[in-house]
This record gives sequence, C-alpha cells and structure tokens, in this order.
Amino acid sequence: MGLHILEHPLLHEAMAVLRDRGTPTGAFRAAMAQAAAVVFQEAAEELPTDTETVETPLGKAAVRRLRPGVVTLVPVLRAGLGMLEGVLPMVPGARVAHIGVRRDEATAEPQEYYRHLPSSASGTIAFVLDPMLATGGTLLRVLEILEEAGVAEIRVLALVAAPEGVRAVREAFPDAEVFLAAVDQGLDARKFIVPGLGDAGDRYFGTEEEEGTFLTS
Repeated sequence: MGLHILEHPLLHEAMAVLRDRGTPTGAFRAAMAQAAAVVFQEAAEELPTDTETVETPLGKAAVRRLRPGVVTLVPVLRAGLGMLEGVLPMVPGARVAHIGVRRDEATAEPQEYYRHLPSSASGTIAFVLDPMLATGGTLLRVLEILEEAGVAEIRVLALVAAPEGVRAVREAFPDAEVFLAAVDQGLDARKFIVPGLGDAGDRYFGTEEEEGTFLTS
C-alpha cells in the first residue's frame, strides 16, 4: 500500500481551520472543500490522459485531456459529501457513487445502510472520500464493496487518520493508495481520533450536539 502524508501550505492552512473548535459552519465547509481539493490534486497526479487537437482563436493546439470514464468518486456518507464539494469541480465529468456505512455504537461493527454505484464503475479508478479514518472498520467495508464491484484501482483520500486505522487498511488492502493530510496520535477509549477535529459530518452540516459529544465520522 502506498501511504502518502501530504505537505502543502494551503493544506496546512485548511487543516488549522478544520481543527479549531471555534470555526463556524461556513468557514468549516470552505476549509474542507479546500483541503479535499489539495489532497485530490496529489492523488490524481498520474491519471491517464489522451492527446488531441483543438482549435484556438488563433490556430490549432495539441492538448491533453483526462481519459473519459476513468474516474469514479465515492463520498462515504455523510461527511464525505463535504469533500466531494471540493473535488467534483476539478473532474466535473466523473461518475459519483454513494456508500453509507455507520458504526454500530453497541457492537462497534460497521453497518451498511445505503449503496448506489454507477453500473459502469467496473474498471475505473475509485477515489474514496472520507474525512476521518479512525478504526478503519467503516472504510474497510466500503473498500470491500468497491472490490466486489470490480473497480480497477482504489485511492483513499482522508484528512485525519489514526495509526490504528492506517494499519487496518494496510493489512486488508495492501494495494490501495492512501492520501492523508495528517496522522494523529491515536484513538481514545471510545475509539475517537485524538486530537482530531470533532465530528466532521456534524460540523460540516451544522448539526453538532451539545459540547463534549463530538464523534468521528
């Protein structure tokens, strides 16, 4: 598995905004979109392109364009939708799949509750968008679904990860490429990332619970 922990000034700035508990919802949304765009740009560096010729106002020019149909974006519901806002404008022709998996608070096991994959996902490069990689249970179930669907390659884009989650993905999916903004110190007794950034979904959608109840997505 290729593990990429990214260093970019714009990514560091966005992460500072995301981690700050005082960041209001609007600024949190903008920062998540910015962070996702920077991470995606790195993850998409080797996408296949085709050469063609276009007419400019003054003549002809050879150009390179992304090969059609090669990208499938997979935001993991619901927090992954915030990352999608930053990534989709960069590849407006990409297919978008949606997978919903939540952690059962009693058993800590992942439970799938929604799946909608394009019929043409097979053979594409799947970019999985999930801001938080905690235990890895939710993400592993998503990767299993994509593997069953026959995607050609999996690239995981996350913002904050715990070492435990990274190890779990490394062991189960050694060929997956993982792109991260940060790896934090670990998980607390409740399996939440520390220091993390709180519940990415609640903070993005403005549905925070009372103070002290932030969870990882």
